[in-house]
Amino acid sequence: MNYRDTLNLPQTTFPMKANLKDMEPRIQGFWDELEVYNLMCEKNAGKTKYILHDGPPYANGHIHMGHALNKILKDIIVKYKSMSGFDAPFVPGWDCHGMPIEHQVMKEIKNKEKDAKANELPQVQDATSIRKMCADYAAKFVDIQREEFKRLGIFGDWENPYLTMSPEYSASIIEVFEQLVRDGFVYKSNKPVFWCRSCATALAEAEVEYIDKQSPSVYVKFPMLNEDNTFVLVWTTTPWTLPGNVAIALHADFEYVKIRVKLSSEFLIIARDLLDVTIEKTGITDYEIIDSFMGRTMEGKICQHPFIERDSIIILADYVTRDQGTGCVHTAPGHGVDDYVSGMRYKLPVITPVNEKGCFTEEAGEFAGMDVFKANPVIIEKLKGLNRLLHTEIITHSYPHCWRCKQPIIFRATPQWFINLDKDGFREKILEDIDKVTWIPSWGRDRFYNTVSARPDWCISRQRTWGIPIPAFYCEDCGEHILDGEIISFVKKQVRQFGADIWFDSETDKLIPEGTFCPKCNSHNLRKEKDIIDVWFESGSSHCGVLRERDYLAYPADLYLEGSDQHRGWFQSSMLTACATEKCPPYKGVLTHGFMVDAAGKAMHKSAGNVIAPEEIINQYGADVLRLWVSSEDYRQDVKLSKEILQRMGESYRKIRNTWRFMLSNLYDFSNQDSQPYDSLQPIDQWILHRLQLLIQKANQAYTDFEFHQLYHLLINFCTVDLSAIYLDVIKDRLYTHGKNSASRRSAQTVLREILGALIPLATPILSFTCEEIWQHLNWERGKSVFLAGFPVVNNAYVNEELATDWERIFEIREKVNNEIEKYRADGLIGSSLEAQVTLTLSAEDKKLLERYAGDAAAVFIVSNLIIKEGDFRIEVQKTTGKKCIRCWCYSENVGNSPAHPELCQKCVDVCCEHEMAAG
Repeated sequence: MNYRDTLNLPQTTFPMKANLKDMEPRIQGFWDELEVYNLMCEKNAGKTKYILHDGPPYANGHIHMGHALNKILKDIIVKYKSMSGFDAPFVPGWDCHGMPIEHQVMKEIKNKEKDAKANELPQVQDATSIRKMCADYAAKFVDIQREEFKRLGIFGDWENPYLTMSPEYSASIIEVFEQLVRDGFVYKSNKPVFWCRSCATALAEAEVEYIDKQSPSVYVKFPMLNEDNTFVLVWTTTPWTLPGNVAIALHADFEYVKIRVKLSSEFLIIARDLLDVTIEKTGITDYEIIDSFMGRTMEGKICQHPFIERDSIIILADYVTRDQGTGCVHTAPGHGVDDYVSGMRYKLPVITPVNEKGCFTEEAGEFAGMDVFKANPVIIEKLKGLNRLLHTEIITHSYPHCWRCKQPIIFRATPQWFINLDKDGFREKILEDIDKVTWIPSWGRDRFYNTVSARPDWCISRQRTWGIPIPAFYCEDCGEHILDGEIISFVKKQVRQFGADIWFDSETDKLIPEGTFCPKCNSHNLRKEKDIIDVWFESGSSHCGVLRERDYLAYPADLYLEGSDQHRGWFQSSMLTACATEKCPPYKGVLTHGFMVDAAGKAMHKSAGNVIAPEEIINQYGADVLRLWVSSEDYRQDVKLSKEILQRMGESYRKIRNTWRFMLSNLYDFSNQDSQPYDSLQPIDQWILHRLQLLIQKANQAYTDFEFHQLYHLLINFCTVDLSAIYLDVIKDRLYTHGKNSASRRSAQTVLREILGALIPLATPILSFTCEEIWQHLNWERGKSVFLAGFPVVNNAYVNEELATDWERIFEIREKVNNEIEKYRADGLIGSSLEAQVTLTLSAEDKKLLERYAGDAAAVFIVSNLIIKEGDFRIEVQKTTGKKCIRCWCYSENVGNSPAHPELCQKCVDVCCEHEMAAG
């Protein structure tokens, strides 16, 4: 007899080598053909909804790791909710308008014109042509990113995404704007705003990032009228804004001193608390204090501008600090929000002699035409020549930059459209509503609260072409601007029907109801606004354009999930527009993740050479390894990624896959009829079922709490420790060498099937491709797809705490025994543990415990002979005296007792006899 034929060796078509790069596209094709996402939605139709609303990525390039992290986190949540029985549709979206796309299109136009022969390519300048090219550009990358997201295993309504450039969504943006206008939130004003000289447009606060910049620090002397040789000493790091100066701000409650500099016989006014540091900075060596007074006594006094024939009035302001400078603040209402507010209070002129390119206008006199930053040294020389400069130096400080072009920006007063955040207590209402939202992590609440409480009114106008128009008009005769709800509603209907291009393609009379006239002078001579709406307003209107627009969704959404930078971006623009129009937040919860960094914690940038593209990872490891990595990271902090991290993750994936493959390969001959009732299962089988219930319970909690890194550790530990290191190691002999239909083998198989039936759906939201692959290899009745199987729930019949406590103690003893055996193996006294005979001397309690589970004891310790005695704890290991059975490799005294099978132990003899009888 060939004894190998009597063994129950593993069999499966599920490959050991994953080859995810080739396998995953096949699985994706299976999902598409079966329309699995639609089947999931149909299965849960009518059940409790769970809406995770997708924040739209920008459609201007291939996806990067930040995109992958974000979309996989969303996908894990949506899949879990759907498999748990929620109606959880996911509508992906794209942000299609804005400066980056327009900039890229204009760059391509210029490059083509440069390369073309003379007069071969006409210069494209009209808005219609530019917008057509921008739309094509955005649509191209929508299609590219859609396929890249699908390749990551992301489920969603990919055929019906929301695009901010679509007619219906464009109309929803105007609808939100219309309601804000009707409720009196929108106004136009010549106020200073963040202005990008490179992009030639106003910027929102969310479009500004602060980067260290070197600037000249100057101490400027402003002569006081009617006080000979007396100067107010002003400190500023923006000399280029001095042409716009009209005032000097002091703090009413600060003490100021008047000092006489003995060398120059000049009198300087400085805040007392800043006197010493100013003296040290400016190098004054000999001076005396001749007077002191409170700031409020200086209000209304007049100084002369240091180099322009203009008065500079002394005003009072609370924003003056004693942190740095002189306590006397240069004030130019055209170049700063605080300055502007003070200017309005004191009825000061708003002077802004700077054009959209950041160059001085004729109003700046001799500096006209100069770039403002390049003008700094020229202005400094001017001050020196007039003896108005006391000191200058170069400092490094945090300065606002455009987040798109990375160039330093300026504050510049221009006529812009704003949303009034303080109308009728609106800001206070938002701050109250913040506490109606669940913030994950919790610190997000304070960060969001602080950004809302401190931000100025929202500048929503942009001086660009590619976007949604601001539906306002101007009277050509009297200059009145017209912002009317009925007219906006008329425009909205046209945009919904024809798209936003209708505004740029049509004459004014086609965009307004017949008979519209100027409310101020009754003129019909009107022109349309050229500015477009801030793209943050566009994406922030998605609660109207998506959640309200699609009846299978719901308002408010259960969750918004984006990077932590969106506290002052999409989260905020959504909150502002929703609270104004819907009177409540658009989301019940907000979850934020950190940014991508390398292993050293450095931000990933192409210039630094530390970027890893999702495509690169997929081609080398597969999307499931990438998904497993996402689950393993604590996303609430900055998220590290490196090739070494990916290698480790690949190892973790292989451990999980091989564990599943082992279980599957031992179920090839198992059917429903072979299942054993729980009471007949062996104790260790019952123990692993108990452990499985704990896993299910903790996994459900981890998914619910969005603690995916905890889930990763639960999954990897269950597979490598509970299963591979203990249970599967213990039951191998039963599975391979016991009779095919023996109760002991069927008991183990019953449990393996139970584990796989729970473990695969449990991991499906993370390892989507692999779980679907193994699901299709199962040989028992199952749904068409693992995503239709439902998420496992705890079976209380399998929960047995008393049994678990017993086995916990047994495994403690087992570990000590294994350690002792290893010593003998290291010394070469024995080979495998099956060569060992172990004598355990235990306490009476432990002896009773092992005797209670005597049927499993030797198998659990994986030794050929186990002797248990009572007494002080002791482990004795010696080489067994029995002979080795060539079939099961165990050592036994009864090997050779059967003449027919002299090389087998009695257990194997019995199995072989059964085999012979079955074979006839």
